[in-house]
Amino acid sequence: MTLSIGLVLLIVVLAVVAFAIEIVSADVVGLGVLLALVATGILTPAQGMSGFGSDAVLMIFGLLVMTAALARTGVVDVVGRMLVRRGQDKPGRLAVWIMVATGTLSSFISNTAATAFFLPVAMGIARRTHASPSRFLLPLAFASILASSVSLVSTSTNIVVNDLMKDAGMAEMGLFELAPVGVPILVIGLLYMALVGRRLIPVREGDESTLLGARAYLAELVVHADSPFAGKTLAESRIGSDLGLTVLRIVRKGSGHLVPIASTRLEGDDVLLVEGARDDVLRVREVGGIDIRADVKIGDASVQDEDVGLVEAVLLPTSVLLGRTLRGVRFRERFGLQVLALEREGRVLQKLADVRLRLGDLLLVQGPRTDLRAVEAARAFRVLGAVETKRPVVRRAGIAVSIFVLVLAVAGLRIVALPIAALLGAFLVFATRCITPEEAYREVDWKVVILIGSMLSLGTAMQVSGAADWLAGRVVDVVGTSGTSLLSGFFALAVLLTQLMSNQAAAIVVLPVALQVAAKVGHDPRPFAVIVAVAASCSYLTPLVPSCLMVYGPGRYRFADFLRVGAPLTLLIYGIAITLVPRLWPL
Repeated sequence: MTLSIGLVLLIVVLAVVAFAIEIVSADVVGLGVLLALVATGILTPAQGMSGFGSDAVLMIFGLLVMTAALARTGVVDVVGRMLVRRGQDKPGRLAVWIMVATGTLSSFISNTAATAFFLPVAMGIARRTHASPSRFLLPLAFASILASSVSLVSTSTNIVVNDLMKDAGMAEMGLFELAPVGVPILVIGLLYMALVGRRLIPVREGDESTLLGARAYLAELVVHADSPFAGKTLAESRIGSDLGLTVLRIVRKGSGHLVPIASTRLEGDDVLLVEGARDDVLRVREVGGIDIRADVKIGDASVQDEDVGLVEAVLLPTSVLLGRTLRGVRFRERFGLQVLALEREGRVLQKLADVRLRLGDLLLVQGPRTDLRAVEAARAFRVLGAVETKRPVVRRAGIAVSIFVLVLAVAGLRIVALPIAALLGAFLVFATRCITPEEAYREVDWKVVILIGSMLSLGTAMQVSGAADWLAGRVVDVVGTSGTSLLSGFFALAVLLTQLMSNQAAAIVVLPVALQVAAKVGHDPRPFAVIVAVAASCSYLTPLVPSCLMVYGPGRYRFADFLRVGAPLTLLIYGIAITLVPRLWPL
């Protein structure tokens, strides 16, 4: 072992420990790894920084921009509603449907692209069902990776392996050559995640319930006389499943207050007292035939849209509103503002206008910006933050979907590489105004970009220093020359390296060594290529691959969560692979 190899392995160990104990964030650890490799002279500054211009970083950036466009045009919300209907608002069932949908899509497109598409869908479902995102996001990422061996285009790692096979004089892989082992891995892996894996995932609520926009607001909705909801039962209206709102009471002229049950039939002019997250309440504006009651009252053609603000405000101890009702204080007439919704711990089963306000109540207030500033200056309330009120650009939803499909098609047919296709997609969603650059850049998780760019330098160092080849030699020394033992050894080596570098880099490092060893001991090299392809995509033990990195922050996961859930899954996949590969591709 040379000094360079020893230093690289030491940096690897220290990085894994730093990721595990989480004293600093993962992106900071990644930067530390990069700087350590450059400072020790293992990599030149150019080699260390090359990761930020890598295919993986460009691909992630382009995919995140496209999925932001899908969210901006309302596509993600539509898919989320479809899954919620299937899952019937039950988090366990929803997690299974998300995994099935992700695994199916990932069988035919890049698993990173599938994760990027379903990430905002899963986040929306978590918000809609008031569940922790951690219950959905890790299963989503694992489901996308499980489909990696179904087809040649499921992951770029398979394409890299195919190219290496051609370079070695072997026949190319068929489009579905890996499917006989890939489909069992997908099916059994999904069953494991549904029955066992998701129960091993800690439910991390964090401060989700206290975030602006995640609180449960009370609001009043008006059903118009000509509304498509009129004449439908509550169950048929899907106000709960599609809008994520809970109907607490129905107020009907001449009938007083009605208890809302699934069979209650709505009528025109009904007023619904509902509870839901801020964004779900505001989404009512996108639905025809039903409106927020305050919106109906405040309509004023003399006030331009750009002059109207929407804010979340908290009542202060000195507020003139404390102990009084909105009706009693004549809030709209006095301040020129309208309260759209009210948040208070617990449920209030009465009209919002008649609720006596308390210290700490949160109000969703709409009105002219000058009036909002004046009322805050008078200390009636304190504005916590402005609310983004832009509605989805639904008319461009078809364009956004077409661009996403086009990108996947040209990449799947290998017309252009996926990173270039992803950047093309980002350019097209900007050019067609599906989303503005400013909106898209706000949605990009720059910590993920920094972490990926930094950690790719470790993969380069493993190759430059000779550490990867040294590890391969140790595998042969330990397992011997038996066919099954060698397959197991290279599976283990590829799994180890794919946790520390990109899947493609792990395959590039391990496969040539595996083919060389197979030829030396007289085995057919094809099963070795297959086992390396399967193992190089077996990225469940750490969150250092793109699909896992994309869910790491939003799910509030810790390094050990992936090991806890991924270790049994990795052993399960090893059992499937070592059983099927030698039989389907004889040694």
